Amino acid sequence: MEIPYIHNQLDLIMISFTILIILMWIVAAGKSITRLADVDLLSPITKPDKVVCVGLNYSGHCAEQNIPHPKEPMFFSKFSSVIIGPNDNVVIPPITNSVDWEVELAVVIGKQAKCIRKDQVQDHIFGYTVAQDISARDWQKSRNNGQFLLGKSMDTFCPLGPAVVTKNKVDPNNLAIKSWVNGVLKQDGNTSELIFKTDFLISYLSQIVTLYPGDVILTGTPAGVGMHRNPPEFLKQGDLLESEIEGIGRLKNTVI
Repeated sequence: MEIPYIHNQLDLIMISFTILIILMWIVAAGKSITRLADVDLLSPITKPDKVVCVGLNYSGHCAEQNIPHPKEPMFFSKFSSVIIGPNDNVVIPPITNSVDWEVELAVVIGKQAKCIRKDQVQDHIFGYTVAQDISARDWQKSRNNGQFLLGKSMDTFCPLGPAVVTKNKVDPNNLAIKSWVNGVLKQDGNTSELIFKTDFLISYLSQIVTLYPGDVILTGTPAGVGMHRNPPEFLKQGDLLESEIEGIGRLKNTVI
């Protein structure tokens, strides 16, 4: 293909216009287009160095438990191998019957961070995505001597996606965040309820451990989780769990 020589700004405009017309023709002809229903979306992040989670970080989630706001963040982790795609199945293992939902805003690190200040954090964020912090409450609360890790890290317990939205496209401190089970709204919050904002969390965490590009930080869940309902509710085989954050997208995970 011969590359046309650009003599002036008008030539550049005409070439750009020609390319636009060609692209419009391709779209109109239905070429190079694959229907979303015909593809299997993978998680936008796979095998990060770390998946870090934050507990008790929404005012509503604290209120539904009748507990005060924490004075400092409560961090825990999930194994990165449990990440699945936005439409993959969540598998309930036979060792638990108390599997719960937690829709969360996830931050994706874009630049290595160590001992950074709050005003430096934005330079280290790549973007945001939707996560589900699936939790086996019996293993989180009463098994494994009260340590969260196993209850949070069973296979398939971290749906992620459907995309990473770059940091300049959304305000992480004012996004509607919701989840549904079988079409019934269970969580209906807003990230404005975050007790510790994303800038603080990342700066705080960077004082302890180096954050690497691709690391995922789940920032907490709003009120409406199953274990604090009356009576408690838990996921069962055949359920459809949907999780959505304004401006980012929706996960749809069938429970098997």
